[in-house]
Amino acid sequence: MMIASTANRRVKEVAALTKKARYRNEEGVFVVEGPRMFSEVPKDRLVHVYATEKFLRENGSAGLAAGNGLVDTVTDEVLRTMSDTQTPQGVLAVVKQYRYTLSDILSRPEPALLMVLETIQDPGNLGTILRAGEGAGVTGVIMDSHTADIYSPKVIRSTMGSIFRVPFYRADDLAAVMEEMKRAGIRLAAAHLQGSVEYDTEDYTGPVGFLIGNEAAGLSRQAADMADVRVRIPMLGQVESLNAAVASSILMYETARQRRHMAGR
Repeated sequence: MMIASTANRRVKEVAALTKKARYRNEEGVFVVEGPRMFSEVPKDRLVHVYATEKFLRENGSAGLAAGNGLVDTVTDEVLRTMSDTQTPQGVLAVVKQYRYTLSDILSRPEPALLMVLETIQDPGNLGTILRAGEGAGVTGVIMDSHTADIYSPKVIRSTMGSIFRVPFYRADDLAAVMEEMKRAGIRLAAAHLQGSVEYDTEDYTGPVGFLIGNEAAGLSRQAADMADVRVRIPMLGQVESLNAAVASSILMYETARQRRHMAGR
């Protein structure tokens, strides 16, 4: 089927999914754009695929929706209407959301390496934390309710596919979740400008959760006070603080380094 009108009901629905977090959550789906991200989508999570004639001609339709007939052809104008980008790359998919529980994340067999995010508002930071986290071996990402919507198109693009592989949980009560983490034997380390120790002097080979605060305000006092230790990343020059994703990456990869060393690798 060719969809050529921007007034088409499904076109309007996808455009709403792209723009509105509440609608995405009500429908339990999100939007993925571009061939690179589309290639990462697990086929059992595909709901519908929209592609231009040019994309289908150059890439073929085989396998686009795992052979289940969920592909519609759209004009370039229609794809732009549905897309979050100025220059869409020919394909867009509606994908089922993930529904992880806190138990899913805390009960994993490997030692916990968790990122606990408080009011991270920049979508690029959130997406990059997931992407870098996959590379460092994080076992999950926990966010408070004020953190950016993980299913926003900008976050999805920034994850570069890690959204499909890194488990995450959005907490209505972050303090209660941190208490549960402590009961599970997870040590909480807060990234803090007034940290009492430098980050690379701590032992992260056991279960650990790193608390990362808002880009401008840092961690709230309540969250920082719940940490078992406050760690700082020393900086030269006149730099006062680091981007949340950069600070997260430093801590995650220091943990990965220590664990590789402990394992003799």
